[in-house]
Amino acid sequence: QVQLVESGGGLVQAGGSLRLSCAAPVDTFSRYVMGWFREAPGKEREWVASISRIGRNTYYGDSVKGRFTISRDNAKNTVYLQMNSLKPEDTAVYYCAARWEDRMLIVSTRQRDFDSWGQGTQVTVSS
Repeated sequence: QVQLVESGGGLVQAGGSLRLSCAAPVDTFSRYVMGWFREAPGKEREWVASISRIGRNTYYGDSVKGRFTISRDNAKNTVYLQMNSLKPEDTAVYYCAARWEDRMLIVSTRQRDFDSWGQGTQVTVSS
């Protein structure tokens, strides 16, 4: 497992943008598949986006496709989630997740595939 620290959450008006960051202080960051999930009050945790080890493959949930972009900078041991055109329904606690992966192009999208989780960062979108 790896320690993950999210940042960048906050309050934004509908239509605005935020960028979340997730840092992992390990030398082997490039060996991890990374993902973002979110959990809104009263709802189950939802997968948002995932990225392969060197960023070649990215996948998005239907509710964020075209508005959110996941990226990573392995030199900085950080994965990002750029969120544009935010909607009130994007309000949630956003969690970063990691999974060790030997294969370069594999991406995980299921919660049970990830074994390291951050503490979460709150994103609130006002209407």
